[in-house]
Amino acid sequence: MVLEDISIIINRGETIGLIGSTGSGKSTFINLIPRFYDTTKGNIFVDGINVKDYKLHELRNKIGIVPQNAVLFIGSIAENIRWGKQNATDEEIIAAAKIAQADEFISKLPEGYNTQVSRGGLNFSGGQKQRLTIARAVVSKPDILMLDDSASALDFATDAALRQAINQISQNMTVLIVSQRVSTIKEADKIIVFDNRHIVGFGTHKELVNNCEVYKEICISQLSSKECSI
Repeated sequence: MVLEDISIIINRGETIGLIGSTGSGKSTFINLIPRFYDTTKGNIFVDGINVKDYKLHELRNKIGIVPQNAVLFIGSIAENIRWGKQNATDEEIIAAAKIAQADEFISKLPEGYNTQVSRGGLNFSGGQKQRLTIARAVVSKPDILMLDDSASALDFATDAALRQAINQISQNMTVLIVSQRVSTIKEADKIIVFDNRHIVGFGTHKELVNNCEVYKEICISQLSSKECSI
């Protein structure tokens, strides 16, 4: 089993951080929600309905996903973002890019949003590709936004600006952020701590620092004692 004895409730509009060592089950947890995998035991409910009872396109239309590996397609930047919402207006595309902190570098390109993306997005840096995939996910204003370690190539200032922008639009959006950085998920409403296939902690940063040894150790390895609030 990749995950065992998992039982958790996430409320609408909450921002939830997910952290834990590599292979602890974080990505599997979020991939179960849109049914990239199905559970072998137990059930997952979205809006009180078992995910297996949704039509697949109906379930996935509720969810915006930014995978670990940023994937771009041949075409213009605007066309890449529009994959998230086929009838998105130019204004919606620009708004999504601003949230993703991508508008700044797009606007400096000679052809702007009409700039062509090469195969695999090789003409963009890792951070730029991540920001474009985030824009693609947020343009549809999904009920659930899932960021699977999708800001790892961003510098800390851009990461902070991204989180602030998402926070401003996420009043009714449930946001799940998988990250190896404590700083990325520290301000989340709640944090889920994974370790060896299990959830070993669930609560705010302060609660977990005081009550979850696994989380405390991660914090100490990344942050100062003051930042950890120890």
